[in-house]
Amino acid sequence: MTDPPTPDPSSDLPSPRYANYVLAVMVIMYTCNYLDRYVLAVMIQDIKEDLDISDAVAGFMLGPAFAIFYTGLGIPIARWADVGSRRSIIAIGMAVWSGFTAISGAASSATQLVVARIGVGVGEAAGAAPAHSLLSDYFGPERRATALSFFQTGVYWGSMLGLVIGGVLVDEIGWRMTFLVVGLPGLLIALVVRFLVREPRRGQFDPPSAASPAQESATIAEAAQFLLRLPTFWLVGLGAGIASFAGTGIGMWLPTFFERVHDMAPAEIGPRLGPIQYIPAFFGSIFTGMLVDRLGRRSLKWYAWIGAITVLLMIPWQGLILMWPDGREAMWWAVPAALSSAGWAPVAYGIAQNLAPPNMRALASSFIIIFITFLGTGLGPWGVGALNDSLEPTYGDEAVRWSIFYILLSCSVGALLFGLAGRTIERDMAASSGT
Repeated sequence: MTDPPTPDPSSDLPSPRYANYVLAVMVIMYTCNYLDRYVLAVMIQDIKEDLDISDAVAGFMLGPAFAIFYTGLGIPIARWADVGSRRSIIAIGMAVWSGFTAISGAASSATQLVVARIGVGVGEAAGAAPAHSLLSDYFGPERRATALSFFQTGVYWGSMLGLVIGGVLVDEIGWRMTFLVVGLPGLLIALVVRFLVREPRRGQFDPPSAASPAQESATIAEAAQFLLRLPTFWLVGLGAGIASFAGTGIGMWLPTFFERVHDMAPAEIGPRLGPIQYIPAFFGSIFTGMLVDRLGRRSLKWYAWIGAITVLLMIPWQGLILMWPDGREAMWWAVPAALSSAGWAPVAYGIAQNLAPPNMRALASSFIIIFITFLGTGLGPWGVGALNDSLEPTYGDEAVRWSIFYILLSCSVGALLFGLAGRTIERDMAASSGT
């Protein structure tokens, strides 16, 4: 392995080259994060049959078993990241979630697999929020949404690899060995994060007024009070959470939808759906981040408006995936869905990072993550699974289609909340910066 580029010695600020290197490492970290999280989705039918569990229990494994501990530990870990070494926290968390992913294949019961998923959630709680804070000290406000949109592509790379690798390997080596194969590489990446990423100076792109002594010593409760008194923050948080409720519910159950409704095998679903769904999402996320940074220079309202548009566009495109009569043709509707709807998360994180003082930024992301993960990962997959069991007597295998569709309609509420944030964002940005 070659040595990473070093920071520019002629300046206190990191060089653009080194900042981009750190961003690349964080994208790889986040890719592993979502690979370990989403590989379960394409294997759920095999696990259900092997462990003899219902859709509701499967939905619990896909959602709350992970999300409760992910969100519950996210806040104290984020507070630690606001005062401690973010690279070390990320590396420790990565080692924990990768290890628990690897041992998930040893589960002989649903309970044991739930415990392993809890371990994955515990480790992954140390991933996104510390990384958002770290990257905000490598990229200034004018480039922050773009940087975070690149970071967000780890979601799409990881989700795609989870579907592709899981879909191929589950037929070749079974779901148990698949967990081992996808979990072990993260242990190596954790060493890279710890020893080949430098901890930046906190708040180096911010004016002195952005980090007062009171804010440096703020408790979790004080940080929550500071952020939640800003209407923009909780409007965006709730809007992102509802978008995640629909998006995660769809993402976790879409492979099962194609398996049950269109009689496709996992080995076909993963390699087809993964690239079709997530490569366009990669470009959609980056484009949205760049667009919002450009338009945001004209008016901060564009941050909220673009978030609203991307959430609202989920309904028609995902609806076509669900209702198209031919399964292989239906997958192609994921291309416009991903291009137009991949940007709401980096927009939400960008708003949170710009609203928060430097020593509250990991906590700010953690609060947004609570909205996204509790409503999304926590309730979305579980909601679809519970609806499946409720609708199955009436619709049979078609129940999963209608369960996903009913969850999808909630996007209209998420879009409305993002849009309402456009009315408050300029005032709240000014208040948070002390101008």
